[in-house]
Amino acid sequence: MNARSSDIVSYTLNHRSVIEQDAIMIVKEMDNKNCKSPNTIAGQQQEKDVAFYLRRAFKDDNQVFVFNDFKFTHNDETAQIDHLILYRFGFILIESKSISGSVKVNSQEEWSRNYRGKWQGMPSPIKQVLLQEQLLKDLLHENRSQLVGKLLGLQQTLGKRSWDHLCAVSSNTLIERAKMPKHISEKLVKSEFLVDAVKNIMDLKNDVLRILTVTDHRPAFNDSEIYAIRTFLLNQCGGEKTRSNNEANEPITFKNKPVSTTVDDVFKPPKNTKNVIISKHSYACKKCRESTLLTPLPGRFGYFLKCVVCEANTPLKKACESCGSKQTKVSKKGGAYTLKCSDCAHEEHLLTTT
Repeated sequence: MNARSSDIVSYTLNHRSVIEQDAIMIVKEMDNKNCKSPNTIAGQQQEKDVAFYLRRAFKDDNQVFVFNDFKFTHNDETAQIDHLILYRFGFILIESKSISGSVKVNSQEEWSRNYRGKWQGMPSPIKQVLLQEQLLKDLLHENRSQLVGKLLGLQQTLGKRSWDHLCAVSSNTLIERAKMPKHISEKLVKSEFLVDAVKNIMDLKNDVLRILTVTDHRPAFNDSEIYAIRTFLLNQCGGEKTRSNNEANEPITFKNKPVSTTVDDVFKPPKNTKNVIISKHSYACKKCRESTLLTPLPGRFGYFLKCVVCEANTPLKKACESCGSKQTKVSKKGGAYTLKCSDCAHEEHLLTTT
């Protein structure tokens, strides 16, 4: 490893230790509101209940970051997301609704609630959270150069990451699902079941299981990108006070914050490291999850990806996507790497290097 590679590894490991030391998983707590009407009081209590469930589930999970009562402004529009979750593969937006009685949704996706024996229409929480999601996407896209790196000189975006949303209603709500559209029913959950729904969406396998799961091709943020997005989002809501597990409300601070404002200023591959063009699959180091500083090399057991950061080796070989057979072999011609199946003769292009 050359001097430049050593510098990158040293910085990366130091950066990750900073993330681990300073990471407060509940990044932003709820703001205190002076609610007076019964409806607003009930609404705030529902948001507190959801925040409680999220805190209990993820306060010690260093892969999940929760923003409660997240307000932001973009293009002269202001939005408020009740609960925003940032994780390795993307974002989950949660809209909290206090509903006493029953709720139903017809085939036109129109919502109704029954209170004290009387049905009345109500705005769709799903449509509401979709508007918030689009504004957040626009904000992040406009600032993408500060948040995610480049691949072969091309700026990556956040639009292809996972974007999901849920509506969490009061646990005593009677949900009439019989005639409810399936895609709406799947996003409508009671508060007590919210964490299960969130975990199912995130599907955070450990490193070994993800390597073995050939159908999981979700592009993942690396640690530097997670750090950048987390900091950016916190700044959008004015650096609101947040609370660690054992301390009272204190402003969040970061020790030894990187001086570079973009991911690419820090993580430029060494000159002797080949850039990888990924045609279909998203590769990541099986040990540290690095996804950009990888170099394909030959080995005793076939071709593998060498990680510049931790020096771990990740095999390129995988099961055949056509028949599922594990009798496959990776070959190289020029800068192109191809997977061929011995059982069905299916060939699959894996990646190309420059």
